[in-house]
Amino acid sequence: MILVILSFGFTINAQVVVKEGTTYEVKKDKIFLDGKDITATLGIEESASVLEAARLINEKTALEAEAKKLEKAKQKEADRAEKGAIKEQERAEKALKKKEKAQDNFERANKKSSDAQKKYDRLKKKGKLSPKEEKKWHKKLEKLRSKIDKTKRRL
Repeated sequence: MILVILSFGFTINAQVVVKEGTTYEVKKDKIFLDGKDITATLGIEESASVLEAARLINEKTALEAEAKKLEKAKQKEADRAEKGAIKEQERAEKALKKKEKAQDNFERANKKSSDAQKKYDRLKKKGKLSPKEEKKWHKKLEKLRSKIDKTKRRL
């Protein structure tokens, strides 16, 4: 198991370069052919061209990795922006519901107050209110007016 892991580690660090039909492995500044070091046997120009090809491949993979990283960062930022927009929309919907509820409460309080005022006026007109009941009605109407003011402020 350890041998498999070590061999896998070595192959990851090696850069494979195909030059004129021959496949070379480049590890750091050494060139291998079929697992044997041939850096010294190659000519200066040939070894320089193999090393240059390996360097270009390394740069290309580094650029690809950087592009992937950048794309991932952009995607993450887009996801974050989308989540922010969703939260903002939810806040707006919640505020709208709150405003509609406040409007509904205001209308209900207004209707209740006007109904109570009509009933009070009708009873007073007929003369069916005693002084004690009249105080109760004034207290009730005052409570309803304060409730209207309270709901109006919430709007």
